[in-house]
Amino acid sequence: MLTRLLAVAALSLPIPAIAQSLTPAETAQIDTLVAGALGDTGVPSASIAVVRGGRIVFAKAYGKPSETIATADPKLPYQIASISKQFTAAAVLLLEDEGKLSLDDTVSKYIPGITGGDRITIRQLLSHTSGLQDYWPQDYSFAAMAKPVTPQQIVDRWAKKPLDFAPGTQWQYSNTGYVVAGMIVEKVSGQPLLSFLQQRIFKPLDIRALDQDKAIGKAFPQGYGRFALGPVRAETPSAPGWLYAAGELSMSAQDLAKWDVARLNRTTLPADDWAAQETPVKLADGSSNGYGLGVFTGSADGRRYVEHSGEAVGFLSENIVYPDDKAAIVVLTNSWFSDAVGRISKGVARIVLPPATASAEDTAALARARSVYDQLRTGTLDRKGLTEDANYYFKPVALADYKSSLGALGTPTAFAQTGKARLRGGFVNRTYRITYPDRTLSLSTYAEPGATGRYEQLLVAPAS
Repeated sequence: MLTRLLAVAALSLPIPAIAQSLTPAETAQIDTLVAGALGDTGVPSASIAVVRGGRIVFAKAYGKPSETIATADPKLPYQIASISKQFTAAAVLLLEDEGKLSLDDTVSKYIPGITGGDRITIRQLLSHTSGLQDYWPQDYSFAAMAKPVTPQQIVDRWAKKPLDFAPGTQWQYSNTGYVVAGMIVEKVSGQPLLSFLQQRIFKPLDIRALDQDKAIGKAFPQGYGRFALGPVRAETPSAPGWLYAAGELSMSAQDLAKWDVARLNRTTLPADDWAAQETPVKLADGSSNGYGLGVFTGSADGRRYVEHSGEAVGFLSENIVYPDDKAAIVVLTNSWFSDAVGRISKGVARIVLPPATASAEDTAALARARSVYDQLRTGTLDRKGLTEDANYYFKPVALADYKSSLGALGTPTAFAQTGKARLRGGFVNRTYRITYPDRTLSLSTYAEPGATGRYEQLLVAPAS
């Protein structure tokens, strides 16, 4: 009872500043970012949602969803493709909670005839370590996808081939493994996978989730593609059945963000299920690439994340959760021919997330790097701060080129460290992002350890 009273009391406290809705300036920055990304790439539309402080604070759509829907609408469901995998994994975890299966059960206990089925575990299906050959590695719709398919037909064609490697010894993305996992969910639960998810996850969270095979037509966003730099063209969807448990869902960015809120707050699923999904699975040699059960985990720019992207015919999507910041970003687009998804998601993160906490060493190094950068752009480089090799690199022609090319840009509008410092070759390596109104540069530095260590390297290059 005491725990419950404390929880109620906590809910009555003021919401921290970070949880407040976006400021008008932040919203304007996102609008400019998305408009620029769509305009530069030709991507017809995007739907965005932002979670901050553990709640949804922004949901907006941009551009043209289809030839029959001229106005963007944040409620429209986009195909989220492989982001669906975490829902399939969640279904398996819920069935394990009920004692109906174990992640360490072998596949042959449920689905007969699969190569290595007596050695492959359900955990290996969900972590892409099974060795089953992926049935859709291509970034285009191959010939067979013009005809409907069943999960069993996918299994018969791809899951009965020789394994690509012994189960548990390598990591290789495999949609086939998730098809098998979906079939296991249906066999154990006695329900279609989507029905199980509707009952156990989507209805409790008030999420409108559709089978992407049925989210096609005049009322739904249209997927688009292009050949090389040719015109943007409407894509023909794959025939029914091809994405199934590996990527069958369509939903709005705002609805997907509701799932992210549940992840952040550890609701809907038991807390240990969330933890299990986010725990990287190790290979036989003890290594891991950070993939858990349907999600990637890791850290970038000093910030921990849980992430997955998705690709369907004519659609790309990104969903990234920042647990320590109680934040998440969802970006859904109706094209599969550009980097707009990544560009938008990274840009939104820079706008809405608080600056990563820097160490005292990083803070001091940032000030030094900015000072030396200003010396380079003004032609006043202090050579006492350079090693012998760095002094050799900065010959008169190099200094002249740095001054003429950087000096013309004026003063940067932002100067920030990207990623963590690391040791290499006896030096401390740091990289910086330098922002101007019309371009972005990167600065790569190597310096002797210590607060006043001399620079071994200072290289400036264009950045994306």
